[in-house]
Amino acid sequence: MYYANGFVYGGEPTELLKVASVKVLDDMMMLIRFSTGETRLFDASQLEGRIFYPLREEQVFQNPMIDHGVVTWMDGEIDCAPEFMYENSYEYAEVG
Repeated sequence: MYYANGFVYGGEPTELLKVASVKVLDDMMMLIRFSTGETRLFDASQLEGRIFYPLREEQVFQNPMIDHGVVTWMDGEIDCAPEFMYENSYEYAEVG
């Protein structure tokens, strides 16, 4: 149990998951390195909803930024939670 921001929580505090780096690949795929040190493969084509439609344009998708550990596009108009990207990505072992 721990106390934070005026609330008592059960369990142990966990570190906030953040994106450390991102590399855009072909076909809406991305290699994402998380604050855990893991690199994972994320398929951005699974992002649904009207807000994500601009990502279908290669010029938009190819230009992500990281803002406070969150992947964003279009100057922050579009973003995706690091937790979603982590949970919906695949382990990636770099060869070399």
